[in-house]
Amino acid sequence: MDDAQIDSSASPFGQVPIEITISVGKAHPKIKELLQLEQDAVLQLDRRIEDPVELYVGDRLIARGELQELEGEQEGQLAVRLTEVVDLKDSL
Repeated sequence: MDDAQIDSSASPFGQVPIEITISVGKAHPKIKELLQLEQDAVLQLDRRIEDPVELYVGDRLIARGELQELEGEQEGQLAVRLTEVVDLKDSL
């Protein structure tokens, strides 16, 4: 077995589901502007559409990637193509 893979059969934690949060950017409105937001308002983010997104488990950055739209039966569904993965072996 490759050292980069986790042997899920050797650990009871291998089958525990986790939640990954995908961050596409941040907004920095003033409180006054935030309180004035209404439906259909546009909130400008600090990133461009072609910038990588970040994947987090809790507050730990685990990877970066590009947003993709799936095709076929899942057309319209968002996905992330990973372009960089953090080495998690020592931090799990």
